[in-house]
Amino acid sequence: MQSKEIIREKHQEAGASVLPITLIVAVLCLFLIPVSNGLLLSFLIGSLLLIVGMGLFTLGADMSMTQIGTHIGTKMTQSRKLWFILVLGFALGVAVTLSEPDLQVLATYVPGIDRNVLMLTVSVGVGLFLAVSLLRILLRIPLRWLLLGCYAVIFILAALSDPDFLAVAFDSGGVTTGPMTVPFIMALGVGVTSLRSDEKAKSDSFGLVALCSVGPVLAVLILGFFYQNSAGSGAETIIQDFENSVLLGRGYLAALPEYMEEVALALLPIFAFFLAFQIISLRLQKISLIRILIGIVYTYVGLVLFLTGANVGFSSLGYVLGTSLGGSRYAALLIPLAMVMGWFIIRAEPSVHVLNRQVEELSAGAISGEAMGMCLSIAIALAMGLSMIRVLTGISILWFLIPGYAAALALTFLVPDTFTAIAFDSGGVASGPLTATFMLPFAMGATAALGGNVMTDAFGLVALVAMMPLITVQGMGALYVFRTRRAESGKALPQYADDEIIELWEVR
Repeated sequence: MQSKEIIREKHQEAGASVLPITLIVAVLCLFLIPVSNGLLLSFLIGSLLLIVGMGLFTLGADMSMTQIGTHIGTKMTQSRKLWFILVLGFALGVAVTLSEPDLQVLATYVPGIDRNVLMLTVSVGVGLFLAVSLLRILLRIPLRWLLLGCYAVIFILAALSDPDFLAVAFDSGGVTTGPMTVPFIMALGVGVTSLRSDEKAKSDSFGLVALCSVGPVLAVLILGFFYQNSAGSGAETIIQDFENSVLLGRGYLAALPEYMEEVALALLPIFAFFLAFQIISLRLQKISLIRILIGIVYTYVGLVLFLTGANVGFSSLGYVLGTSLGGSRYAALLIPLAMVMGWFIIRAEPSVHVLNRQVEELSAGAISGEAMGMCLSIAIALAMGLSMIRVLTGISILWFLIPGYAAALALTFLVPDTFTAIAFDSGGVASGPLTATFMLPFAMGATAALGGNVMTDAFGLVALVAMMPLITVQGMGALYVFRTRRAESGKALPQYADDEIIELWEVR
């Protein structure tokens, strides 16, 4: 009975994530932008598959990825061998990133860069910086200085890189920390810090997602200096229309085996790694092992359904809507419409729920999940609006990223370290499944209709989604510091009678 309740809860979360977008799109298609019946029906079926798939996937991730991350994090730290911890962290980072659904979607859409090359490059970047993150926790290196150094290198490379790789590189940093990697990486951090007894151990468990978002950006920027990209619009990988219901059914049935094989290959490394670790070192009890294995099955089924629904039904309509709206007299509606979508997307994002719960628990309620949710909603709405301004004007993404990250890094000197780590983690988890499967194709379609460059104008949407929470969450931290100091300075002094003797050491 309890498992049924958990499954129902996960599907309710998934429904809350998908249904607002479904309703907004349905209203647009019925009253403003005409689309074919086959495309709309495909979208509705895709929405259903996304809800079922995301529910099973998040349940499986909680049962398997979170548990594997905690157990391995604790065990690897107990070894006290630094080289072993770093090598294991790298291998785990590569394995879990290869199975990240958001990365698979992005790699499919990017024209001119081979899908497997992009996925492997991003995975290596995550692996390297997961090792760096674990080293930071063990050596107690302040996160602020690592972030300053990393982003200084990133923007130096960005100034020298191919513009076609620039936006894709920053987008890669956003999509790699999604519903697969976030529970695993955050659990790994909790497992590693559990062996520390100092007062900063809890706050140091944050920041892993932040640094793991940096690795892919650097990796793809470096790839741009060596890789010869080819021309392409990316539209051919997105648009699928169906003339009748039979062709629609065949389209889904044809895609299902493809994604079953693809997901199996993606999950195989992490599954094999866990089994080897279980035999050699973990030796979990039978009940715990069976629960994790069942979780991996849930993860597999959910991921297959999610990718099928996203790629066959969801993305196509997003691209067509963007094209229709961008090529019409209502093109200015792209900005407010995208902001409304962004507000609803983030408020029900599964990875954000994971982060909010951990923030509230580790801060003992000092930072509420409700306050975090409001900050992130504002951030993503603004990010979507800025993305559509770029689509309409063609402004380089550096005009947004340089001042944005400068403000975010400057705020690190004004707020407590915990707020900095939470803010940069929030940037990593904010760009979830719907951003990659619907909003990015929406921007690509609008850019194509307006005659812009998809690689430079549409890509970068995920990067802005990852950047804005750094500012809003730290802004919340600055407000928290200001109110705390004002409350402390405004404490009323004790009142004494005229004839009362005052002991000076009692006055503070």
